[in-house]
Amino acid sequence: MTVEDLPFWLVNVPRDQWPATCPDFLINANPKDQRILSTPDQEYHRLTWAEVQDIVKSNQIGLFQRAPSDLRKYLAYSAKLKKEYGAVVNFVLKERLQWADLIPKGPPFTNPDDIKILYNDWPYGIDKRIVHLVVWTKFELNEDPTTGDLTSEARQEIEDYVQKTFCSQVDPRNVIWFKNWRSLKSVHAIEHFHVMLFDADPVFLRRITNGDVPLSEKVGSAVVPGDG
Repeated sequence: MTVEDLPFWLVNVPRDQWPATCPDFLINANPKDQRILSTPDQEYHRLTWAEVQDIVKSNQIGLFQRAPSDLRKYLAYSAKLKKEYGAVVNFVLKERLQWADLIPKGPPFTNPDDIKILYNDWPYGIDKRIVHLVVWTKFELNEDPTTGDLTSEARQEIEDYVQKTFCSQVDPRNVIWFKNWRSLKSVHAIEHFHVMLFDADPVFLRRITNGDVPLSEKVGSAVVPGDG
């Protein structure tokens, strides 16, 4: 049987781990996810730094996607968290951010307690030299209600923060940031934006994330390809 003949939920799964039926966490997979999951890992193209920059600069954020096996693990783990915590946002708030509330202690970007920088737990299919961080905030980042994009004031606030926090330590040519459109967010209730760094110093990364480790590295093979 060739890859083309396999249902999407068996691709990239070792034959001895094939489930008899489609796993619950993949039953409602959307067409985009099904297409990605149908792609053999060895045929997947990881985005280069230049391609990442082009996507962000052209605001085509929807082009970001996870590598096939990473997407499968992400969907499996997300389903697990929903069962255990009721919603992924509850897990993020309690376990990852360890915030008791989302009440800011000051105006945007003025109080360090209102901000936390962590790794993206399930990064996109990009060059492995690119580090994907998420900046979580207790304060809102205002959006234009008509376009759904950031207001010019909010965009400038983020730009100033990124310049101060990241570009002072990393070559500005190796730093880029973006904020997902509301329709693309996987966690809606907690404000956040993304920062990507190319070939960043590990010492700086440990300091800026307070030694954080992404979930994808912590769970590893604990997410079984066959049954999630």
